[in-house]
Amino acid sequence: MPLILNRQALAVLSCFLPLSSAMAQSQQAVGRLDSIVVTASRSAQPQKDVQGDVTVIDKRELQRAGQSSVAEVLARHHDVQFYANGGPQTVTGVFLRGASPAQTLVLVDGVRVNSSVSGATNWAAIDPASIERIEILRGSASGLYGSDAMGGVINIITNQAQGGDRAPSAWANMGIGSYGTVKSSAGVSGAQDGWDYSIAGNIARSDGFNATDKDAGPYTYNRDADGYDLHGFRAGLGYRWKPGHHLGVTAYNSYIRSDVDVGDYPEKAYALTRQQVYTVTSTNRLADRWDSMLRFGLSKETSEDRSWSTRFSTLQRSYTWQNDFKLAPDQNLSALLERLEERVSHTGRYTSSQRNTNAAGLIYRGDFGAHHLQANLRNDNISSYGNQATGGLAYDFDLTENWKVGVSGGTGFRAPTFSDLYYPYDGGPWGSFQGNPDLKPEKSRNLEARLSYETDTTRLGLTVFQNKVRDLINGYVCDANFDCTAMNTERATIRGITLTGEQAYGNTTLRASADFLDPRNDRPRAGESGSRLAQRARQVYRFGAEQRYGALTVGAEYQFTGKRYSDVQNRILLGGYGVFNMTAAYALSKNVEVQARWNNVFDKEYSTTYGYRNAGSNFFVNLSLRM
Repeated sequence: MPLILNRQALAVLSCFLPLSSAMAQSQQAVGRLDSIVVTASRSAQPQKDVQGDVTVIDKRELQRAGQSSVAEVLARHHDVQFYANGGPQTVTGVFLRGASPAQTLVLVDGVRVNSSVSGATNWAAIDPASIERIEILRGSASGLYGSDAMGGVINIITNQAQGGDRAPSAWANMGIGSYGTVKSSAGVSGAQDGWDYSIAGNIARSDGFNATDKDAGPYTYNRDADGYDLHGFRAGLGYRWKPGHHLGVTAYNSYIRSDVDVGDYPEKAYALTRQQVYTVTSTNRLADRWDSMLRFGLSKETSEDRSWSTRFSTLQRSYTWQNDFKLAPDQNLSALLERLEERVSHTGRYTSSQRNTNAAGLIYRGDFGAHHLQANLRNDNISSYGNQATGGLAYDFDLTENWKVGVSGGTGFRAPTFSDLYYPYDGGPWGSFQGNPDLKPEKSRNLEARLSYETDTTRLGLTVFQNKVRDLINGYVCDANFDCTAMNTERATIRGITLTGEQAYGNTTLRASADFLDPRNDRPRAGESGSRLAQRARQVYRFGAEQRYGALTVGAEYQFTGKRYSDVQNRILLGGYGVFNMTAAYALSKNVEVQARWNNVFDKEYSTTYGYRNAGSNFFVNLSLRM
């Protein structure tokens, strides 16, 4: 595979040497609270016991995100890239290990929110202020979650049930920044006499900046500023009616009005997007070694473009029954049954608007001294497609107390979207597109090997992976009249190497990562001059430092993203760019903190999508209150 480590890459690798040499130095131990992860095996386990490459973005990082979008926060972590059509309110996509946005499953509180119409996620409608934490699971996870998880899973958790009585606590954030940006959020939570509750709300607005440049073309470019208005709420209520038995409901609702550019439109062009997620969950300890979870989830996304008078929505109802059995002190088996009901509507009036999936799966985890094993098997029966069987196997071995080596493999699939299948023919002199109901699901095979080292002050990681995708959907197979449809004509191979490192020196913390990616289209289309998958850079380097001075914490971040093609034909090459950010936080008291973030300090001009701008130098300051 042509993953060439040039001089620049070798220079980056040398930056990891101080981290590795620090392992031999005596440092003051800084204790770490190990996060509890649920995404990697669909049951709670300490992050140190997770098999695979998992990142947890905690509440502290999200609180200090400032004006950054969720996609930008995600892209500060290894093997995550993103694109945006202008500001945070515009169409945004996230690439996990080079997989397309539609090939990465996104959950909110465990409920899928990928659009059944387009396969995309409404990132603009999700504010970091509304999130408790995010779990990123890299690598094929269809054997755990079914369709769309070919590249991995991003689980956004907005509400968390906590056991035991606790006094009511409240929090609030109020911030202002560049481009007339104003953001605020507030919430309260507590638990008493078996009841637990939480409720929070957030609002934000921004005048924004011009999202496009003249390269976008006359039917898109407009010189006006593009802003947004956003508001949302989340709530949870639960009752623990006896030990081991809990019933809870959660609600998440977020709405954004986004300015967009559609050329010299006579009126202000804008779009409306709403994302909703509701759950009812019953967890019950049926026996000493048997825990059962029954959940109903409902997600709904609605998008409306007022300038083009188009509207579409997706309603997804999911039913999950999961039973966790402790076979032995270090062996666990989970059995699950799921049903997903998808219902869509579109101004184009699709010829079919519904699809059902029934699934069953098994997940086994076992620890045998230095040996750790996880195996999963799942079958999804989808309307019109029949059975889709997937699975995964992971093995880790503890070389020493601190060193661990592992290998894993898995299969994945993605069912076509309703637009791929049923978009109605729209004839005209400039061509048309018609869905193809004969499309097959995309399928993948994923392999991964990893090596890691961890102590109280040091974390190092090396991961090598390969994901081969067949029956990849080509969304636009066109004839001489530009009448187009979708077909399974593509194959792709995505290979990568990732290095990560983190070192704590007393009050100083250093972090670094390097991603080397080779995203190849194995069957270039006629007329294509290259074969690299679009909008994915081959190299991304990240560096971060944080220093504490008593009540003051200051930090710096640098991220370099290499060149990438904006189009599938590999004709439009976007230049690489480096962005430098600075952060600061000062605790006025144990309950009051002032936080500041300065993004793109040197006002770098760059683009993640041809014809669209990214924000210049911008600043945000936030007052955080905890009671």
